Amino acid sequence: MKLSKGKKLIILGIAMVVIDQIIKVLVKTNMDLGESINVIGDWFKLNFVLNDGMAFGMAFGGVAGKLILSLFRVALSAGLIWWISKLCKRQDTPTGVLVGLTLITAGAIGNIIDCFFYGLIWPETTMAGAPFAFMFGQVVDMFYFPLFDYDFWGFKGTFFGAVFNFADACVTCGAAYLLLFQYKFFSKDEKNS
Repeated sequence: MKLSKGKKLIILGIAMVVIDQIIKVLVKTNMDLGESINVIGDWFKLNFVLNDGMAFGMAFGGVAGKLILSLFRVALSAGLIWWISKLCKRQDTPTGVLVGLTLITAGAIGNIIDCFFYGLIWPETTMAGAPFAFMFGQVVDMFYFPLFDYDFWGFKGTFFGAVFNFADACVTCGAAYLLLFQYKFFSKDEKNS
């Protein structure tokens, strides 16, 4: 039995969400908050942190910002699912476009699960000041690649000092892939419309 393009994308999306959630639950249940484990020397670590906001630990306007961000993620995911299903029906849509959009969607859904349900499962992960746990769970982040420290004209820091999760990586890789390798499809699509 040959699977359709749409079914393959659903399997890919579900697999990415499941991998993301398995990693997060393993980190949440086996590490202490703030604990760090060296995986490859000092430049790849598992570093368990929680974040209230966006990808790579960026914050977005407290409780109101978290609510807006959560609702935006749901709307974005629904819009992407609709768009992917529409593009699947077109013969001229490259598989890479569909895979890139599926990765972005899976990443958004992975972080939605954290926000919506982790506060209910683990009340201590509910965002401080939140009126209730549903939709205000903190996102579990763990991947840390402090490649090197720099001191450049008085600017000090760590190159790529953000801690992120698998869902963030899906969104970033999907978006980067689309920008680098599939821009012609989108520019051609824009000319046609």
